Amino acid sequence: MPRRRIGFWYRFAAVLVKPPLVVLIKRDWRGMENIPAEGGFITAVNHNSHADPFAYAHYQYNTGRVPRFLAKAGLFKKGFVGAAMRGTGQIPVYRESTDALSAFRAAIDAVERGECVAFYPEGTLTRDPDGWPMTGKTGAARVALQTRCPVVPVAQWGANELLPPYAKKPDILPRKTHRVLAGPPVDLSHYYDREMTPDLLKEVTEVIMAAITAQLELIRGEKAPENVYDPREVRIAQRRKAAAKSKAQQEEGQGT
Repeated sequence: MPRRRIGFWYRFAAVLVKPPLVVLIKRDWRGMENIPAEGGFITAVNHNSHADPFAYAHYQYNTGRVPRFLAKAGLFKKGFVGAAMRGTGQIPVYRESTDALSAFRAAIDAVERGECVAFYPEGTLTRDPDGWPMTGKTGAARVALQTRCPVVPVAQWGANELLPPYAKKPDILPRKTHRVLAGPPVDLSHYYDREMTPDLLKEVTEVIMAAITAQLELIRGEKAPENVYDPREVRIAQRRKAAAKSKAQQEEGQGT
């Protein structure tokens, strides 16, 4: 299937965004040969800075296969932002849907039309203290299994040094380097034709996240922690700790 033309709105956005990116960050971009030249596919990307969607979009724009990001449907409704989102072909996600697969129907349609859909499988900025990818959500796995499209794992590092997670101001000097490495597509063929159960989706998501982490290890030149940071498990542990502390305080109060 032929690739979609970049179009006016994406080129307009590039005119606005690329110059400050070129000024603010140097680039060490590798793996562009792993971005498919034709047909629909997914890129699965780690997320460690509010600046990295722009830096990553710059990388992929330069491959000629512009990414279509998933975004809240409300952003598409009105005003300049809505016009830009629609014009650049970004993909609305209807979070109110009760059917997990239909919530990604637009992403599936885009892949089937020959688009690139960019997923941040973590769903938000990583909470890992050292910036490694944390556990992922199953959206990318769902779309990948439904469409059987290539899934390209992409790791990036450097935008988080320009704008650390949750920082209010960028750290401009010295000039940072945005490093990107796209790996070969993840082989998910042995998961096809199997029932799309929660366990299967979890397993496929773990395979995708492991591939992203492997690319980031190459960029950073070090090994990731053996245990992947799981925010759900951390929240459970924090609640248990708080409950135990509260119980101990109550018992101490009763004993006085």
